[in-house]
Amino acid sequence: MARRGSVRSKCYPQPWPQHGGEGDALLARLGISDNDALTDLSASLNPLGPPDWLGDWLARSLPLLTHYPDRQQQEAREALAHHHALDAAQVRVTNGGAEAIHLIAQAYRSKRALVIEPTFGEYARACELNGMEVRRLSLVGDDFRLDVDGLCQALVAVDVVFLCRPNNPTGTLVSCQAIETLLEHAEAANTLLVVDEAFIEFHGEQASLVDWVRRGAPLVLLRSLTKFYCLPGLRLGYLLAQPERVQQISGYQVAWSLNALAAALIPHLLNDQGYVERTLNWVSGERSRVGKNLRRLGYVVPEAHANFVLCRPGGVASPARGEAMLRQLVKHGFIARHTHTFAGLDGSWVRLALGLPATNDAWLAALAGAAE
Repeated sequence: MARRGSVRSKCYPQPWPQHGGEGDALLARLGISDNDALTDLSASLNPLGPPDWLGDWLARSLPLLTHYPDRQQQEAREALAHHHALDAAQVRVTNGGAEAIHLIAQAYRSKRALVIEPTFGEYARACELNGMEVRRLSLVGDDFRLDVDGLCQALVAVDVVFLCRPNNPTGTLVSCQAIETLLEHAEAANTLLVVDEAFIEFHGEQASLVDWVRRGAPLVLLRSLTKFYCLPGLRLGYLLAQPERVQQISGYQVAWSLNALAAALIPHLLNDQGYVERTLNWVSGERSRVGKNLRRLGYVVPEAHANFVLCRPGGVASPARGEAMLRQLVKHGFIARHTHTFAGLDGSWVRLALGLPATNDAWLAALAGAAE
């Protein structure tokens, strides 16, 4: 657990951490010592915690650890296929969403990729590790709009496009109409569109692009179960695509990538509709309320569709003002996600995971003090 306290004396600044959930590294970068416990808002997880039944289920399922996992992931794939009304051949389960990203990059080794930024850094990192030429297209304005016409022109010159929806860290959602236009151009150009839907369940399953997988579009969907069900330590993701593409990508997956407990858990998670309803009731209300309160305080906030908000102080954007926000939050007991490692944000913005109402009220009060 990250802690708060006094300023350290350091000759050289620590690097900014690459991901959320690295509170100690962030405190080290800010030069703050570790005395009191902090609430970590830098990792965007469900504050309801894992389902209540999970502890008992894990205890009963420990005998699974004495056997090798099913390399074909049959039960897990069938459960996910039934959930999405697909064939099991259109599903591959992965060790978190990050593995799926790296598998796609391996399948497209030495080819050309286009990444829509600012976004999750693993897309570009995976492509670069596999010798791909990485091109970039930036979202536009403080509301982070996608230049659909510009992307349609750019995708002709690449083999694969990575797009996050809802986008991390902006929380914005590209419309289904825009996706349809992109897929039409992608099919004509023989370009693959990879859409990361790791946070789509926080918006609602009806917004997913799964129907386009059913139609045979040149599309791979990346999904995660660890964020929605608050299981980041378990590493549980999957991809959806046409059978031949799933087979191609799966060929790069190491044997027994998915552990037996994670695979066996999937059907039980999917069957817990009550947990889904409680989560959506929480997030829909808090997302709207928090966004309105931040704007009332003078912060710039793009429209959010996930379980986090991105914001910056009004007026001219600057990394110094973003760092001041981080320090203000630490002072009041919270760690937020810095944005120095997101292209185009340069530390001027801060991302905060939505918590339960009392937690959100507390960090909103801290930012109200900073805005005065």
